[in-house]
Amino acid sequence: MVKRIFVEKKPAFAVEAKSLLVDLQNTLGITTLTNLRLINRYDISGINTEEYQLAKSIVLSEPPVDDVYDEELPIDTETFFIVEYLPGQYDQRADSAAQCIQILTQKNPPLVNYAKVYLLYGNITEEQLLQIKKYCINPVEAREAISTKPESLEIIHAEPENVLSLQGFTKMSKEQLQEFKNS
Repeated sequence: MVKRIFVEKKPAFAVEAKSLLVDLQNTLGITTLTNLRLINRYDISGINTEEYQLAKSIVLSEPPVDDVYDEELPIDTETFFIVEYLPGQYDQRADSAAQCIQILTQKNPPLVNYAKVYLLYGNITEEQLLQIKKYCINPVEAREAISTKPESLEIIHAEPENVLSLQGFTKMSKEQLQEFKNS
């Protein structure tokens, strides 16, 4: 079973969100953006409820400075997007969380997926939203994520097809090479 947790810095400690807000206002010139919240989303499988409760307050959040939401994020804006690493990209935050939970539970590491939720406030047009997404999402390493919780975090890879092997390639005549190229 996949457990989902959202972790957000309390307003007094939301330095990253405040910095990004000022950056978007100044760099992109989006002055209608009045506020921004950044929330870390973790999907975890491979731990029981007791281990999850322990990890929630020791590994995934700092109770004095973080607000924590289980399963559902109370979204109070219509303008938001979620960013996650592309499959195959190394996600240091997810890996660190899995390793810390493994140390905490003394069991096999759980599967952890991480994503960052951007909540935007103000009168933002579709064009401005696209500018913000382009600014925040590096397409080489990340993509926009969906908001629905997966049923499983297991990655299932399809069996690759056998690779064709060409024998005697180096001994082919020019005519044979041309015929091969045409085929």
